[in-house]
Amino acid sequence: GFMGRIPLKLVMRTYFEKPRTRRGWKGFIVDPDLNGKFDLLKGITHSRKLMQSILELGVPTANEFLDTNIALYIADLVCWGAIGARTTESQPHRQLASGLHCPMGFKNGTDGNIDISIDAIHAAQDCHTMLTQTTDNQTVAIQTQGNNHCHVILRGGATPNYSSQHIKQTSLQLKRSKLSPKIVVDCSHGNSGKLAKNQLIVVEDIARQISSGEINIAGVMCESYLVGGNQKLGNGALNYGQSITDECLSWEDTLIFLDHLNVAMLKKVSSQLTPTEYV
Repeated sequence: GFMGRIPLKLVMRTYFEKPRTRRGWKGFIVDPDLNGKFDLLKGITHSRKLMQSILELGVPTANEFLDTNIALYIADLVCWGAIGARTTESQPHRQLASGLHCPMGFKNGTDGNIDISIDAIHAAQDCHTMLTQTTDNQTVAIQTQGNNHCHVILRGGATPNYSSQHIKQTSLQLKRSKLSPKIVVDCSHGNSGKLAKNQLIVVEDIARQISSGEINIAGVMCESYLVGGNQKLGNGALNYGQSITDECLSWEDTLIFLDHLNVAMLKKVSSQLTPTEYV
């Protein structure tokens, strides 16, 4: 079970910005008081404190980079970064990824398009010149070094794309593009039909693939919190530990989610393959 040997590397999602299809709360950095007053200084300060406290526990942090200007204030505390489905094609975000010092995942498009993720990886591997601000508010041009630690995130589209066939096809496309075939699967969003409980169905399938010898699934993403489901942000009192954005798995369901992967990885590790093949 989960509390035995754990061959999983757990990374905490610290997502402080929320991309919106139309409107809604834009995240902790932009609106930390949930009141539309947009106290950015407070948002950035408290976000940094939260990440620092998580890192002090020995837990790595993950973040989706949305606003390229805000990225400069938090990037030093991020261990793994993502570029979202709506921004994978964005040149400023590809350039940002090329200058960051953490592994970066590019999500496939909301329509399921994987080619844009592969293009983004190639772009992020190159050096770019981009404009940024110094601490004393001067605009300067900097040269990025290129980031060779980028990968695809399969997040589904109009239909899910986590099946064995999708994994094999995507790995093949990556190899043909002279890129690492390793993939991260987002168990939520288009792969769950935006229903949090469906993440358990997705991860069961992923666990079966790993148990059956699939070596190109490098990681999975899960939306989870203390209390399952979500709640509307309004004038009333909020339930502590329950999402005000996307539906999440409860803590109890999160343990089940992790256990599926843990059991699959223990089978894998015990079949003479070393865990380092999955890093």
